[in-house]
Amino acid sequence: MTSTDKPPVLTLRGIRKSYGPTEVLHGIDLDVRAGEVVALLGENGAGKSTLSHIIAGTIWPSAGTMTWQGAPYAPATPRQAIDLGVGMIHQELRLLEHLSIAENVFVGRTPTRGGIVDRREMEERAHKQLQRLGLDVSPTRLVRGLSTANQQLVEIAKALALNARLLILDEPTAALGGQETELLFRQIERLKADGVAIVYISHRLEEIKRIADRVVVMRDGDKVKEFDSADVAVRTIVEAMVGRSLERMFPPIPTPSGEVVLSVRGLSGANGAFRDVGFEVRKGEIFGIAGLIGAGRTELVRAITGADPIAAGEVFLHGRDVTPRSPRQSIRNGIVLVPEDRKLQGLVLHHSIAENIGYANRRAVSRNGFVTDGAVVRFADEQIRRFGVKGRAQQRADEMSGGNQQKVVLAKWLARDPKVVVLDEPTRGIDVGARSAIYEVIVALAVSGVAVIVVSSDLEEVLGVSNRVLVMAAGRQTGILDRAEANDVTVMELATR
Repeated sequence: MTSTDKPPVLTLRGIRKSYGPTEVLHGIDLDVRAGEVVALLGENGAGKSTLSHIIAGTIWPSAGTMTWQGAPYAPATPRQAIDLGVGMIHQELRLLEHLSIAENVFVGRTPTRGGIVDRREMEERAHKQLQRLGLDVSPTRLVRGLSTANQQLVEIAKALALNARLLILDEPTAALGGQETELLFRQIERLKADGVAIVYISHRLEEIKRIADRVVVMRDGDKVKEFDSADVAVRTIVEAMVGRSLERMFPPIPTPSGEVVLSVRGLSGANGAFRDVGFEVRKGEIFGIAGLIGAGRTELVRAITGADPIAAGEVFLHGRDVTPRSPRQSIRNGIVLVPEDRKLQGLVLHHSIAENIGYANRRAVSRNGFVTDGAVVRFADEQIRRFGVKGRAQQRADEMSGGNQQKVVLAKWLARDPKVVVLDEPTRGIDVGARSAIYEVIVALAVSGVAVIVVSSDLEEVLGVSNRVLVMAAGRQTGILDRAEANDVTVMELATR
């Protein structure tokens, strides 16, 4: 019996969801069977997350019915869904930083003995889940200070510990490198063999072929296509997602001038994450930084932009020593960072688009030292038009899709006309259509003469947009490759030295 011949463990019929007069899901039907991975794909705003939250009990549908293992299913809370065997790994990290890894893995489900928390059992069980994912850290360590990638692995360990019969994985590899992703895929294969059903949401379309059994495509709140196999050309899936033909993902990149804008010499981080790194970025150049998780990429660019302390080395801008002591100093010198986590580090989510853009541009929105709401909104409207943000100036940042949130972060810094722009994971968790728009912004910056640094875990992305690529491994600089010689093989050879 094939997976499609099995009776579904989860059925959705006519699922609708409205927020006031706006309907965001339009009668979705979906079947999920035991031991299969259903890839749920679509652009940001297509309705994937809304549908997933309904299944996981986070929000209620406005209409429609669900069944779970043949019985009516309508969880009022995530706790009810978990108790019935349905768990979800959210795209946004939801860990409690002041608690240990083990406490996070078993939060709300702490093992007890005689009414007292059994810490030994909790830590041993947490350690087992961490080992399954290749995360070599103590379960007693606090979550605070863990890298984004390691926090994502803790989230996954938390879900695996649920012993759920259906898991919803929302962008589980967004912050992971190749090795961590491979370990996750092995766990998914084991879960499938145990009969666990999986709904898998990802913008990394190449991994869908590796992991999925079926593909469901959503667009604008509708289910527009379903493929009985994942053996489908990426182009075909993309065109179903965006509703149009997609000629190319990466725009042509310009040839930089010979003028050196940024020079980094012998730089070492105070936290020991990287050491003795040196390179130059020219005017109009897109300079990529690649490496596996833990290579020190993010720590390097945070040090260059003043977010992390420097132990040794210098940073020069147009030949002038601008080695930073703070982010403010770098920003004033014209060096800005678009951080890897836009929700935690790039935006004040419960504030408006206008306020977020205004925070980084106080001089532009003030007169005689006074800031007015009208000036902030007018300035934000200009940036919204300039960068194609789909939203209103007064709209809250947390009401926007990931792609538009990223455009707001870009807008607030690019409005300052910086000389150097550092982009750390610029398209993390962003759909293919929005990615293309971000790439066009990156290329436009280079064309205008800005020096651009791009850090990404997506090797195809680094290769697609960069004039040159710096490769790091375990905190060391292992080589710089020109565009003509940079490919999957040459980069990975340097990244694994």
